[in-house]
Amino acid sequence: MEPKDVFSLGLGLSAPWKLAGQRLDTEKRPHELHLEVVADRGALFPCPDCQRACKAHDFESFTWRHLNFFQHHCFITARVPRVDCPDHGVKRVTVPWARAGSRFTLLFEQAALILAREMPVAAAARFVGITDKRLWRVLQYYVARAVGTLDLGSVRAVGLDETASKRGHNYVTVFIDMDRADKPVIFATPGKGKACVAAFRAFLLSHRGEPTRVAEVVCDMSPAFLAALATSFPKAAVTVDWFHVVQIFTTAVDQVRKAEARSRQLPKAIRWAVLRAGDGALTDDQRIALAELETGGFATAAAYRAKEMLRWIRHADTPQAARWRITRFINHIGTGLDPTAMLDPVRRALGTVATHTERIIQRWKSSHSNARLEGLNGIFQAARARARGYRNTATYITIIYLLAAPLPDILKSI
Repeated sequence: MEPKDVFSLGLGLSAPWKLAGQRLDTEKRPHELHLEVVADRGALFPCPDCQRACKAHDFESFTWRHLNFFQHHCFITARVPRVDCPDHGVKRVTVPWARAGSRFTLLFEQAALILAREMPVAAAARFVGITDKRLWRVLQYYVARAVGTLDLGSVRAVGLDETASKRGHNYVTVFIDMDRADKPVIFATPGKGKACVAAFRAFLLSHRGEPTRVAEVVCDMSPAFLAALATSFPKAAVTVDWFHVVQIFTTAVDQVRKAEARSRQLPKAIRWAVLRAGDGALTDDQRIALAELETGGFATAAAYRAKEMLRWIRHADTPQAARWRITRFINHIGTGLDPTAMLDPVRRALGTVATHTERIIQRWKSSHSNARLEGLNGIFQAARARARGYRNTATYITIIYLLAAPLPDILKSI
């Protein structure tokens, strides 16, 4: 077999295309192998719109990056015709080894996508020898195409939450199908609030979904989210996930601790002791700090006791028992708080629970939980840290879809 035949087989060339020559440039580092592909003289080419065989109108030379040949970077050069179609006019034909508009071969893009799924995009780009901007464009093209094929006709329960896209107040709101056990992300959009819910409703409609068939939405207590859900999903029951109930009291404890630390000395190691108690093993220093906190007349101790009492509510067996416990919790903690302004964060947290009691009780009637979405949030943040941040929100959303959306195999679509 001639070397030319080996390259032709590797490229998957078929008539009217054939390999005309190859050249190794050893002056560059790494060395570059250039393959020249030509078309048979007088050949007919398919119109890219209707596939009608047409004569060439004119030619223009293009170059594509291909998979490395051993240690050498490989490039394909070809003069690509435009055809004059009677129905669609003059159109540039699509070559069989690359997608329209790309300057990479299909095999190169496939290899790059495999790397991008397993490692940071910047590292994958360095490995294949291109800029990360160019690799992001490839990744975004195939992910967007796969997202466009999603069928959301079976969605009946939705969870939503925001995740930080980068430092500062930059967020992405992620929507998941609560009934999917694996890769549940079905939509991600920049920002948070009413506009995100409206955008999801439009996305659902455009992918064979029906908003009136959504029976439940699991979310936090954001007024913007709740107002938008009442408009966009009027038939859906809203469940406030327990994670967010605990979160508002955890935040209140930390606010009280910070305020009190400015006026008096707190026990050492108390910060993580009050935030982690019950959620993980405590160190000896943290146990000592909690003991000092309880006996020292600290305002932080009162806030901490309120947070820990949430465990009593969570273990209620029925919605009725949960309603009774929430009512007793609000009354007991509210009447027992010292009137000092330092404990205002706890009072605000109690007010939030009182406002959303019915939505919180819905947790006991629902089989869904936002815990899975919170777990995904950890995956997204770990991916962001591994890549040392993304250039913009659009690329971050691309990674979210790639990691956690039920996309068809984008590699098989190449």
